[in-house]
Amino acid sequence: MKSRTRLAWPRIASMVGGLLVFLCAPPLAAAAEPGAFFVTSVAEKKLTALPSGILYWRVETFPEPEQARAAAAVSATSLTATVDGKAWLFTLGPMGGATQGGTKVAEIGPVPRITAPEYLLRINHAGGPPGAKTPVHSHPGSETFYVLGGQVTQRTPDGASHAEAGQSAVGHGADMPMEVSSSGGADLNLLVMFVLDATKPFSTPAKIE
Repeated sequence: MKSRTRLAWPRIASMVGGLLVFLCAPPLAAAAEPGAFFVTSVAEKKLTALPSGILYWRVETFPEPEQARAAAAVSATSLTATVDGKAWLFTLGPMGGATQGGTKVAEIGPVPRITAPEYLLRINHAGGPPGAKTPVHSHPGSETFYVLGGQVTQRTPDGASHAEAGQSAVGHGADMPMEVSSSGGADLNLLVMFVLDATKPFSTPAKIE
């Protein structure tokens, strides 16, 4: 009987140890729901001041990510990200600019200005299958869209606007309730550029009355 008890202890200790590992392990990331609208932050930067004058988002591509990173390093209002296998550079500034070595894809604006103690520039990659949509929400600043594929619809209290692949759209100003959806016949593939008040929540639930 004693022999059996001694043999059981290692097994009990192993089971207890396994239980502790399970309980202490970090939770697994939840899998994305099929058909859901996805949003992924790919770049961001904080600033204490914005450039003066009327502002536009300049969207450019580069042959290699290293070239885009080098260009972003010398500009306070530039961000870079690799999306869909391409090296992108996003620059907030006056209309008509160009970055050496880059290919201009779009120049989008004017971007609605805000006043804040600190600013957040952020680039999101977003989209989803036809019918996918975000909850109604608002941001403490402006957002600008460039559509890589599919069709985007932005619904606000002012109505709905649409943009197709290869087109862009300037979002509304701060605190505008909105719903963004994939409204075409193909999956939406979208780049979103933000200028926000960095001291406020990035996104807030809202209602469209």
